[in-house]
Amino acid sequence: QMPLVESGGDLVQPGGSLRLSCVGPESTVSNYAIAWFRQSPGKGREGVGIIYRGAGGTDYAEAVNGRFAITRDNAKNAVELQMTGMKIEDTATYYCARCKSRTCWPLSPPNYDSWGQGTQVTVSS
Repeated sequence: QMPLVESGGDLVQPGGSLRLSCVGPESTVSNYAIAWFRQSPGKGREGVGIIYRGAGGTDYAEAVNGRFAITRDNAKNAVELQMTGMKIEDTATYYCARCKSRTCWPLSPPNYDSWGQGTQVTVSS
């Protein structure tokens, strides 16, 4: 499978906002559940949230619920992660991935493929 490509990472101040983009083939972005994960140095890959195929319902990890939002833009073949009210603990490399399993939630990395290289998000004053 072709990997997804993440972009938009940057340095942002606490309380700030940032939008990440995940781009891939239309066949992947439109027809599969796509999730965002993040990984900080010395920690395992942590699930952030998911947008399901079809109607595009979403689920979020407790740590980001109410602050982050995932949307799909079919015209761009993209899934976007809008982050608001950012915290220092949101600092990580962010990845998107395709769910290859029947079980997409809770977010578990082995159930996903088409990983990209990630995009770095740093929250610091």
